[in-house]
Order: sequence, then C-alpha cells, then structure tokens
Amino acid sequence: MSVRLDLYKIFCEVAKCESFSKAAKVLFMTQPAVSQAIMQLEEELGMRLFTRTPKGVILTNEGQILFEYANSAMNLISVGEKKVQESKNLMVGELKIGVGDTISRYFLLPYLEKFHNGYPNIKLKVVNRTTLELCTLLKSGEVDIAICNLPIKDSSLEVKELIEIHDVFVYGEKYKKNLSTPLTLEEIAKFPLILLEPKSNSRQYVEKYILSKGIRIKPEIELGSHELLLEFAKINLGVSCVIREFSQEYLQAGVLYEVQTIEEIPKRSIGVCSLKSVSLSPASEKFVDLLERR
Repeated sequence: MSVRLDLYKIFCEVAKCESFSKAAKVLFMTQPAVSQAIMQLEEELGMRLFTRTPKGVILTNEGQILFEYANSAMNLISVGEKKVQESKNLMVGELKIGVGDTISRYFLLPYLEKFHNGYPNIKLKVVNRTTLELCTLLKSGEVDIAICNLPIKDSSLEVKELIEIHDVFVYGEKYKKNLSTPLTLEEIAKFPLILLEPKSNSRQYVEKYILSKGIRIKPEIELGSHELLLEFAKINLGVSCVIREFSQEYLQAGVLYEVQTIEEIPKRSIGVCSLKSVSLSPASEKFVDLLERR
C-alpha cells in the first residue's frame, strides 16, 4: 500500500472533528497542510472522502466505510504502543527462564522472589532442564535466558559468570574412619561413588578432570538430582560428588563430611546465558541485572 500512515491519522482526526481547522489544532498542523493531506489521500485512493459544508465537512459513504476500519487500526496501533511502553516499564510482559533443578533450588529462588515482588505483573515461566537442553531451548527461542553450569563453549551464546562453585566429595558417619585424612583422587575412586547422571554438565566436568589425571571412575549409583546425592551419602550408600556451596545445610549440621583431597578439583562457575543475536527484553535485562548485583 502506497498511502502513508500519517495520512490516515489526519483523515481520522478530520472525520472526528468534522472540520479541517479543528483537526489542525489537535494535530498541531496548519489548516492548509491538513487540507493538502486529505487531497493527497483522496487522490491516491481515487475517491472523495469528505463532503464540504458551510459548517465544516462530513464523511461520504465511502469515507464512512474507510473511517470505520482506519479508526480501528489507529486505535490498535495506539494500544500496541501503550503495551510496548508498559513492557519497557515492566508493567506487563513475560519472562521465560531456563534453569537446572539444583541451581533453581539452591541459587535462583531468592532472585525469583525478589523479581516477582518488584514486578508482579511480569509473568514468570521457569523451565527445568539439563545444561545441554537449556542451550537448545535458548536457540529455539523457547526461553529468554538460561542459568547454567559452566563452562559452556558455544559461539552463539553470550555467557556471564555469576558465582564460583566447587565440586567436592562428601560422606556419612559410616565412612568417617576411612575418609578423615586427606586422600588422593585415585584413593577416593576406590570407594563406592555416587554421581549425577552422565548427561549432567557437572558430572561431565568432574569426570573429565579426573580422567585427565589418568583415573577412571565408575559410580555405583547414578542419580538425577543434587539433593538425592546428599541424601544417599547421608544414609551411607557411598561417597557422593556434590557442590560445596549447595551442601552447606548438611555439612554445617554435621550429618555429612567433606573429603579432604590432596588435589582439589578446579573451581567452575554458574552463569546466565542468552543468544548473542537477539536483544534481551526489558524484563530479561532487569532480571540479569538483579543476578549480577547479588
């Protein structure tokens, strides 16, 4: 369509005011400019839209039909602009966050609560998946941001580190006698090990590091959650590999003990990921800022 949107805006205002001069005042234009715009619109559409009268103008039959649609369209545009502004001001909108179960429980919950209290009209959608699955969801647009275990090597993703975490081994009362002194990773590998499932980014990180030392580990038990790792170690089913920062409740209560290793597993991080090619929504930007100001 060759007709410009501003011509329809002028047309609708003239129709409502039934006067070129009154419409000009509303639009902060000169009357000749308004008249010229209506003439241009009529010329491009090939029809008369107004009938001139001593008191002003009235719509022709064709003009009335056009006005019903044009005025609705202008109203919808106005509503759209308002919604966009509300979204910018975080009065409406949706924030879709991808996160793993462990990070969700032990790290993310207080930030979700704070964000929701500050912006109650933003609808929160939280999707729990593994790190690998979260990266796929990000690329497909099914989540806006993802809180993941690092490292992640993907050139299409923007990654910001949030906190450092440490992978450690813990045990229950039954193993206290055998594990109370510092041990090598090779010595620890001889105990019944309880690890996360192989697809877990945390499991892969630990296993890769230990393998780099020439040590192969074969877990007795593989579990799907960090909490189960703690609980299984608590009832003495083996030695669990957990994240120290997310195990403080058990360690401080004295129901689990951390294995003192001669060589520590290198620290890693938890970070927030987003697509490089897509700008963050106002809600996403605000939430990421909240995470970074922790």
